Amino acid sequence: MRHTLIRSAIIAVGVLLSLAQQNAPLISAAHAACDPGTRLDKTTAEEIRGRLVKAGYENPSHLRKGCDNSWHGTAMKGGQQLNIAVTADGHIVEEGD
Repeated sequence: MRHTLIRSAIIAVGVLLSLAQQNAPLISAAHAACDPGTRLDKTTAEEIRGRLVKAGYENPSHLRKGCDNSWHGTAMKGGQQLNIAVTADGHIVEEGD
C-alpha cells in the first residue's frame, strides 16, 4: 500500500512538472521582450475580457499583455473581427492591420 502511494505521488509530481514546463515558455516569452525594469500591473485576462464584453465586444480572445501594460487581442463588434487593445488606463482602442 505504501509503495502504491509513493508511486502515485511521484507520477503526480511528474505530471505537474510537465504541465509547468509546457506553460513556462508562454509566460517567459511574453515577458522576455520587456526591459528588465518594466513593472507589469496585476490585471488578468479575465478582468480584461469582462471589460470588453461590458463595452459591447463579443468573443474577446487571444488576449496577451504587452510590456506597456496594454492587453492586445481580437474581438467581434458590429459583425467584424477587430484587433483591439485595452490600455493601462482602461481605454479600449482598435489597432491597425
